[in-house]
Amino acid sequence: MSNLPQIKVFNTATKKLENFETVLPGIVRMYVCGPTVYDRSHLGHARTYIAFDAVKKYLILRGYDVVHVQNITDIDDKIIKRAQETGISWSEVAEKNIKSYLDVLKKLGVQPTVSPRVTYHVGEIIEAIEKLIEKGYAYESNGSVYFDVSKYEHYGELSGRRSIESWRQEEDVLKEKRNPFDFALWKKMKEGEPHWSSPWGEGRPGWHIECSVMSSRYLGIPIDIHAGGGDLIFPHHENEKAQSEALFGVRPWVKYWMHTGMLTIKGEKMSKSLGNMVYIDEVLDRWSPEVIRTWVLSSHYRSQLEFNEDALQQYEANQQRISTAYRELKNLIKEAQQDFRLEDKDIATMREIEKLHNDFHEAMSEDFNTPLAFRSVMKATDIFYSKVKEGKSFAIAIQLWMFLNEANYVFGFVLQEEPSSRDDERFRQLIELLIAVRKNLREKGIYDLADGIRRSLAQLGIELQDSGLETKYIVRK
Repeated sequence: MSNLPQIKVFNTATKKLENFETVLPGIVRMYVCGPTVYDRSHLGHARTYIAFDAVKKYLILRGYDVVHVQNITDIDDKIIKRAQETGISWSEVAEKNIKSYLDVLKKLGVQPTVSPRVTYHVGEIIEAIEKLIEKGYAYESNGSVYFDVSKYEHYGELSGRRSIESWRQEEDVLKEKRNPFDFALWKKMKEGEPHWSSPWGEGRPGWHIECSVMSSRYLGIPIDIHAGGGDLIFPHHENEKAQSEALFGVRPWVKYWMHTGMLTIKGEKMSKSLGNMVYIDEVLDRWSPEVIRTWVLSSHYRSQLEFNEDALQQYEANQQRISTAYRELKNLIKEAQQDFRLEDKDIATMREIEKLHNDFHEAMSEDFNTPLAFRSVMKATDIFYSKVKEGKSFAIAIQLWMFLNEANYVFGFVLQEEPSSRDDERFRQLIELLIAVRKNLREKGIYDLADGIRRSLAQLGIELQDSGLETKYIVRK
């Protein structure tokens, strides 16, 4: 992959586009803020989950091992309030919505490595709070514990909020705080609320501390990417950053902060107060997961995204066009004859596909520019229908399929492959045909196309081993 462009990422902390370099070579440690499960997941959640799933998959495509942690907040003020409103227990509220969340996540093709829940990590959270108190960054007050923002000189760097008034929060417990902008690490139990034992009495974790504890447990310190919706920059991520750098003594605690833009409906932010909430499961009743992914990734993850049915209809047509080409190409490859000679026009078509493949990587390398990458995919699909569909060239068909296969891995145009009757012998024959095409290209000195075949096979777990012009292959498990 050394011949591909340098990956660049927009860092919310620096407001700059930066070269992507991981803490540990070849490994990406990524934390994405998941839902507070007081309700079903909405379309704004889906936008964030899909966007960073595409980021993860492109990084994997580029050869990185990615550890993707996406938390579940299963105890919080909102969950307790919903339980009181509905007359069921807080744990029932959480369990019901966790089940819904995991179901839609699976349908959307998003699969975190680990999905830690807050209530499974309360002991570690208490230990972290004790350390913050020992270091002088936190204090106990009336059974609750607060982070003393005045002790952390870099507070406000991430969000740009440097006015004390803009930091003000939790007015109901203002009298317990040393400063009005200090935030809760541990909340004293109120009558009828869930609670755990702690050195400060019965209570439960505050919102922000959970992510610091769970991310460090599963990813180590520091981490490469911390991601979430733009609405989390303040106060959640600002507070996470402060308490984590104070706790771990590492600065920066996160190399790259990444955030998605706002989801709007008829020009307004989606919110319960406006009565315009759209839930993922409702949208999945009307549109396939592939269409939703195509629509979400048609917009850059940092930009505002407008939801409307007309847009989904357009992207349904685009997704179906691409998925049909993708599936027909697989059948064409099985039926196409071995090429003993490529005409000039055939080589020109292969060069055109190669250029679009390169454009795809250029776009994705520039802060994961999925809309620009999508244009390359649509142009490649046009080539299929205009130049490849009726042809019999194995070389052209496989060249185009390798590009669309990579694009499909990132975008998810086809999430569920159709059942295949191909057995091990047919698989072996297909690989040997690819090796023969690559040998022919190497003999003609067309090394960039030959290298493209090697690279694409490697991404599928098939390693080519050359000895002169002869090649053997190994299938990696």
